[in-house]
Amino acid sequence: MSQLIDRPEYIKQLIQHKDVDLVKIVTGIRRCGKSSLLELFHQRLLADGIPETQIVHIDLESLRYRDLTNYLKFYDYVCSKMTAGAKNYLIFDELQVIEHWEKAIESFRLDFDVDIYITGSNAYFLSTEFSTLLSGRYVEIKMLPLSFKDFLRFYEFEEPTTIERKFLLYMQFGGMPVLREYNFNEQRCHQALEGVYSTVILRDILQRNNQADQRTLDKIIRFLCSSIGSITSPNNIGNVLSSEGELPSARGNRIAGKTIDKYISMLNSAYIFYSVGRYNVKGKQLLRTLGKNYISDIGFRNILLGYRDTDTGHILENIVYLELLRRDYRVYIGKIGDTEIDFVAEKPHERLYIQVTETMMSEETRARELRPLQLIKDNHEKIILSLDRSMVNSYDGIKNLNLIDWLMKD
Repeated sequence: MSQLIDRPEYIKQLIQHKDVDLVKIVTGIRRCGKSSLLELFHQRLLADGIPETQIVHIDLESLRYRDLTNYLKFYDYVCSKMTAGAKNYLIFDELQVIEHWEKAIESFRLDFDVDIYITGSNAYFLSTEFSTLLSGRYVEIKMLPLSFKDFLRFYEFEEPTTIERKFLLYMQFGGMPVLREYNFNEQRCHQALEGVYSTVILRDILQRNNQADQRTLDKIIRFLCSSIGSITSPNNIGNVLSSEGELPSARGNRIAGKTIDKYISMLNSAYIFYSVGRYNVKGKQLLRTLGKNYISDIGFRNILLGYRDTDTGHILENIVYLELLRRDYRVYIGKIGDTEIDFVAEKPHERLYIQVTETMMSEETRARELRPLQLIKDNHEKIILSLDRSMVNSYDGIKNLNLIDWLMKD
C-alpha cells in the first residue's frame, strides 16, 4: 500500500462522531480517498490506545472475504472477530457486496457495544436510500477530492516553486488523490482521470439507471462543464442542446426539462456534480427556479473541455464552492434585485456573502463585483476573493482577500 497522507478535516469529523450511537457512512465520488480515510482512522484509533483486537476492519473487495455473500454469513464472521465484553470498532469498506447489509449493521448495533464506520460503491450505495435502510440512525460524512491545502501535502514540488505556480497546477489537474503517482505528467494524469470518469459514468450511473442513454448523458455533462458559473435550468439546457442538434428530440419536440432534470439527479447521486439553488436575499426565501451546477473535481472538466486560461473565473468559482462545502457551509446562489451574488454561505450562527473574480484591477470589474454586496444592508460578512495581491484590504467594509490565502486559512 502506498504511503497514506493525512486528510485532517475528515479525520476530525470522524473523531467528533466517534462513540456516538449512529452509523458513520463515508460517501463521495469514486477514488476521492474514502478507503484511505478509513485506514487513516484505523491508525488513529490505535494511536489513541484502542487495542487492535477491538477493531474489525474488513475491505469486502478482497477475495479473502469472497464467501461472505449475504448478511447472515457476514454477521457470523464479524461476531467471531469481536472482543467480548469490550467496545468494538467496526470498519467496513465496499459493504455493498453483502446482500441486505443493513440487516447485519442494525443487528450489530442492537446486540453489541459497537461503533460502526462504512463506505461503499456509489452504484449501489446512494445517500438518498440511507434513511430507509438505516431508519435514520446514521450520519453521512461527505468526502470531496483534495482541497488546495491537501494538494500541497500530497505532492512534492521542485524548489523553488511559488505558491501561485502550485495553485495553477491545482487548477489544471484538480484534486483526485490517484494523480499523485504521476507527478504532474499531463498525459498519464489525463489517462488516470479518464479511467475514473468512465467508471463513474458506466458503473455508478448507467449500470444503476438502465433507461439512461450514454450519449445524452455525455452531452449534458459537457454542457454543465461549459456552463459552470452560469445560471441554468433543465428546460434551458434541453432547449439549447436540442436546438444545436446535440440531443434527439421526441417527434420533433425539444427534449423535456424533466428528462434533463432526471439526468442531473443521476449526476448528483454519483457525486460528480452538485446542484445549487438560488436564495433571494431581500425576500429571505429560496427560489424554485434556476440555479448553478458545479463539478466535484475541476480535473474532470479539464479533460472533457481542455484547460483554457480564459476559463479561470469559472474554475475559481468552482474551487471556492467546493471549499465552502468542506468548511461545512450550506451554500446558495444569492439574488438581490437584478444582481447576483456568487455565494451565500450559511452555518447556524454565521452567514457570508462572497464574490469570486480573477482580478479586481479594472474599474469596471470592481464596480460589477462590488455592486451586489453593496446592495445588501445587513451586517453579515461580505468578501471579494480574487488572485490579486493588493494593498487594498477592503472597500467600504467589504473585505478584499487573496483567494489562495483564503484557501490556505485554517
